Amino acid sequence: MDLQSIKNRFNIIGNAPALNHALNTAAQVAATDLTVLIVGESGVGKEVFSQIIHALSARKHNPFIAVNCGAIPEGTIDSELFGHEKGSFTGAVDSRKGYFETVSGGTIFLDEIGEMPIGTQARLLRVLETGEFIRVGSSKVQKTDVRVIAATNRELLEFTQKGRFREDLYYRLSTVPIRVPSLRDRKEDISLLFRKFVVDFAERYKTTPVQLDEEAKAILINHPWQGNVRELKNIAEQISVLSNTSLINASTLQGFLPDQSKFSRMPVLAGQNQGGEFANEREILYKLFFDMKKDVTELKKMFVEILQNPSLAGAAANFTRESILQDFTGHEVENNTQHFIAQPSTTTAAQPLLLQDNDMHQHEEIEESLNIMDKEKELILKALKKHKGKRRDASLDLGISERTLYRKLKEYDIED
Repeated sequence: MDLQSIKNRFNIIGNAPALNHALNTAAQVAATDLTVLIVGESGVGKEVFSQIIHALSARKHNPFIAVNCGAIPEGTIDSELFGHEKGSFTGAVDSRKGYFETVSGGTIFLDEIGEMPIGTQARLLRVLETGEFIRVGSSKVQKTDVRVIAATNRELLEFTQKGRFREDLYYRLSTVPIRVPSLRDRKEDISLLFRKFVVDFAERYKTTPVQLDEEAKAILINHPWQGNVRELKNIAEQISVLSNTSLINASTLQGFLPDQSKFSRMPVLAGQNQGGEFANEREILYKLFFDMKKDVTELKKMFVEILQNPSLAGAAANFTRESILQDFTGHEVENNTQHFIAQPSTTTAAQPLLLQDNDMHQHEEIEESLNIMDKEKELILKALKKHKGKRRDASLDLGISERTLYRKLKEYDIED
């Protein structure tokens, strides 16, 4: 089947070279049983490519199923893919066939393959290499004949280096990689796609298809389109339904497009990866202690500089509580952390403090304990002492729930 016929059959709009290359690769590999890995950003239409490969293959009359690995809970994904026996886990009241058993002879499309748990990856690797699998709770080896097409919007090679994805599975899946271009990499197709969408929506909603003036077209083409074709389709539908005129100018179009500057100003935690979150309170406290230690070190350096050069004392006075102590997100700490700041002395006359060079060097060499459990226990004791044993007030001051505080008291054997 020629390229244009494929586009017509699967309703694909565009003539960008990168898109044509991806379609040609899909058409060529369809006749084989090779495993295919489709790579591309969210919203570029990776599932359409899997349908093309299946429809042009010898398996086209057999089942095709698309499975979103990121949408299935980790505890049930093995059962969904490979089936389970009765009584193999709580709730398994009957035996059940998995997708690899029911789709035997056909094609299974594993979307968001990068979200698949490591244990399930090992099972998948065995299927790809031997065509064998075992139901959850069974010891019987079964055979299946399934072609696997996987897709991801992540860089799986980076995942392998971080231990989040099996390297052997990565190379087994990427026998034939197909990279679907993002919409901003095929700008020549944006106007064609938009026109197709507004005509379809005008027909659906019984309205006149909207048109863009030249300035609006330029804005449309140069928009970053983080959501790719899916985002463009949504914008076209909004304009078709909500616009009061059939001719859209630049200002009207801007009202429908998201403000990208808002996203660029959002604070980002240094070194944080996509989806990287603190796993628990202990990691949060560790980060807070680390930042506090860093701030104290800076204060020590500033104090020494003031002793060496008294003229800096006036500038140092401008360091307020907000500029000294910050939380781990970079924002100002709320009032409930005031107890971390030393209060000024009430004595009337401050005596000069003279430090010898040896004393300063010795002080810098002292390294405080960074045992997180000791620090956590110390904070809890201080908070309880401050609030005279009132758990509710202490938990608010610590920034944790009263239930979590109760659990910590048990864990550290603290009697309040």
